[in-house]
Amino acid sequence: MRRESSIAFNLFNYGIQAVITLLCLYPFYYILIYSISDPQQALKGVSFIPRGWTLFNYETIFRLDNMGHSFFVSIARTVIGTVLTVVCSSWFAYAVTKNELYFRKWIYRFLVVTMYFNAGIIPWYLTMKELGLKNSFLLYVIPSAIGAFYVVLLKTFIEQLPQALEESAMIDGAGYLKVFARIVFPLSMPIVATVAVFASVGQWNTWMDNYFLVSSDRLETLQLILYNYLTQAQQIVNSSNMQSLSRGAATRVSPESIRITVTMVVTIPVMLVYPFLQKYFVKGIMLGAIKG
Repeated sequence: MRRESSIAFNLFNYGIQAVITLLCLYPFYYILIYSISDPQQALKGVSFIPRGWTLFNYETIFRLDNMGHSFFVSIARTVIGTVLTVVCSSWFAYAVTKNELYFRKWIYRFLVVTMYFNAGIIPWYLTMKELGLKNSFLLYVIPSAIGAFYVVLLKTFIEQLPQALEESAMIDGAGYLKVFARIVFPLSMPIVATVAVFASVGQWNTWMDNYFLVSSDRLETLQLILYNYLTQAQQIVNSSNMQSLSRGAATRVSPESIRITVTMVVTIPVMLVYPFLQKYFVKGIMLGAIKG
């Protein structure tokens, strides 16, 4: 009886987990199959398989103006911003672990406060403008160089490292910078990878700074362009359908197919990378939960 009850309990748990997994994954799957379905057939409804397989929706999106350059800007922003965030946040976290730093507790507490309060969008706009970051690529990477949440994670991990390693290096004449570069940073790679994942996803998805402070087409990110296309779906449909008529093509796009495809284009990079780096997200969350 006890064995049968255990089997029934496990089957019930597996069933619940399967349902939850399906509920979490199906929205992404639905977006995918809708984006590769014929726009006119998809209007009749899509469930589990594409209707009229086609890549015409993606062809329409990637034919839009400035897509290639904006994709390059987003990639550059993500790579440079992530590297700068990892280096600056790691060094700041290491610094606030040292008793020799004057007012280190106040500095750290002031940083943590910024996780809960902010001045608002108008002071932020004025500050960025006064710093000369308007219409500058530096706008994308300088303000995010140090993140409060990242510092909390890094500081927690660094404080768990054996102090004997630093002390032995300093006895041999190493300074703080060399200790950080040669010992602390390499040993902190698990949490550094966590921060890198968080920072890269954040950089890839951010578009508000571009929206408010950048007016140059050469600095537009992919996310802002696709956001604009989401709001201009009907105009894109009209333009694309006119081009299709001039070429004699039978496929016609719809506003819904444009919006779905735009959503898919933005989320595909994250969906491809996240499954391989999920363990770092979990590790980072656990470290932040254990000690702040």
